[in-house]
Amino acid sequence: QVHVVESGGGSVQTGGSLRLSCVVSGFDYRKYCVAWFRRTPGYDREAIATIYSVDNTAAYADSVKGRFTISRENPPITVTLQMNSLLPDDTTMYYCAIKSGTCTWSQAYNFWGQGTQVAVAS
Repeated sequence: QVHVVESGGGSVQTGGSLRLSCVVSGFDYRKYCVAWFRRTPGYDREAIATIYSVDNTAAYADSVKGRFTISRENPPITVTLQMNSLLPDDTTMYYCAIKSGTCTWSQAYNFWGQGTQVAVAS
């Protein structure tokens, strides 16, 4: 059984930093992608960062590029999202998700965590 668990959310002031962690257990594929998503004002989920296991290729949404950094370690599969220069617009729920194979910006990920809340005060 696959488990995805996020941690590290919290409250910070504008310009502050947070480090989110995602630990995946029970996932046996060697080639996989882990993505961080966040909830949009319309209650959809948008991908903001992805990382591919084969070569650690990382990709970022324009909204977080230059401020957020995704990294991966294993075993166990642990993916970290370092968030710097946080803004009030970054306030929302953040989710980690994993899929076998290459990365996608869609929500087509097999397993999701429950999310961790980030709040940035102005």
